Amino acid sequence: MIDFYTWTTPNGRKVSIMLEECGLAYTVHPVNITMNQQFEPSFLKISPNNKIPAIVDRETGTTVFESGAILLYLAEKTGRFLPKSGDARWKAVEWLMWQMAGLGPMAGQLNHFAVYAKEKIPYAIERYSNEYARLMGVLEKRLVEAEYLAGEEYSIADMAVYPWVAGTLPVVVKNFRGLIKSHVHIDKWLKHVHDRPAVQRGMNVPPAD
Repeated sequence: MIDFYTWTTPNGRKVSIMLEECGLAYTVHPVNITMNQQFEPSFLKISPNNKIPAIVDRETGTTVFESGAILLYLAEKTGRFLPKSGDARWKAVEWLMWQMAGLGPMAGQLNHFAVYAKEKIPYAIERYSNEYARLMGVLEKRLVEAEYLAGEEYSIADMAVYPWVAGTLPVVVKNFRGLIKSHVHIDKWLKHVHDRPAVQRGMNVPPAD
């Protein structure tokens, strides 16, 4: 059994997708970040960076925070969704790191400055929208080359990237018309991933209000 500490964010949902894909038994512990529950001392013991998601594997006693690290841990635990060796393994790791270092932070900053910031700063919005567009161009190019991010097989890289793109691309396309030059192959990939039952279940953990 795995204790899963999460909220309704892309980072949380990429882990719930993996848990569902692997058929692992888990208990959800919602951490409402809108109420600052991530700063409670009990959660700090599990996630020292005060961020969701985090897991506690009761079988091994292992605690893991940071969504990418959790995906790697669960892949190693189950032997699934991460090739054992070779180019496909490192492609999966590359694209997982791409999401964590690039797409997640840049999309998050764009969302903050364009939606939540009380003062709209044109420079910040332009900077992060342009970087988001660049990243979508990188993703589109990869999906011209391969069906999935690691190659022919669905992997933890797809699980990491999907919630971020599914949640942000339609909004950016609508609000920044003409910014994203091409996303035909991204759209095709989004549908393939969305059609997986485990993805649909994982994207509803915990259910949005």
